Amino acid sequence: MSRILIVEDDERIRSSMRLALEEEGYAVDGVGSGEEAIDRFASEPYELVLIDLMLPGIDGFEACRTLRRMSTVPVIMVTARSDTHDVVAGLEAGADDYVTKPFVAKELAARIRALLRRSRHEGEASEVLRFGDVEIESDAGVVRRAGEEVHCTRTEFRLLCELANHPGKVLSREQLLERVWGYDYFGDGRLVDVHVRRLRTKVEPDPASPRFILTVRGMGYKLVV
Repeated sequence: MSRILIVEDDERIRSSMRLALEEEGYAVDGVGSGEEAIDRFASEPYELVLIDLMLPGIDGFEACRTLRRMSTVPVIMVTARSDTHDVVAGLEAGADDYVTKPFVAKELAARIRALLRRSRHEGEASEVLRFGDVEIESDAGVVRRAGEEVHCTRTEFRLLCELANHPGKVLSREQLLERVWGYDYFGDGRLVDVHVRRLRTKVEPDPASPRFILTVRGMGYKLVV
């Protein structure tokens, strides 16, 4: 049974989310602040975390950044606003995905299943991929640049592997959402754009003028070796 941690200061919302996910077969704990989330996460194992952006004390952005320094566990940000700035800021903080309130419980459960399924299947293939001075050990989940290990989130790692496994081929945002996030119909192209931007800061000599991960206008992205 997968364990999920809900970080939501509104007790009514937290309870409804907990009940909905427990009906889907998950073991769920809930806390009301970022500080509690960090303490709980440090002492107990969780496979996925749902974090509301607007929290008292440490907000959702900072809580996510802190959790991300501790673990690569999938994180879904929960926001009452669909403002692009909030969405991008949440993803830049290290979240793998986001949902906007009010959300449909079945859709949230589907997103969780996709992220958990994806994380469990990581490292099944044993292969080393290379481009430029970057080396990817797909079985170990390790990326090195010029011999130095580069920290990537699970989503960033899977995205990089997907691009590197298809050198020179343009992959659309829809294809990447399906292959990396496991989403077919409810994905948001901004997930791909933000994670590509984060990847470029880690593997490109000059992220502002990328040599390897290129944008193909109107089509998607490709990796050039």
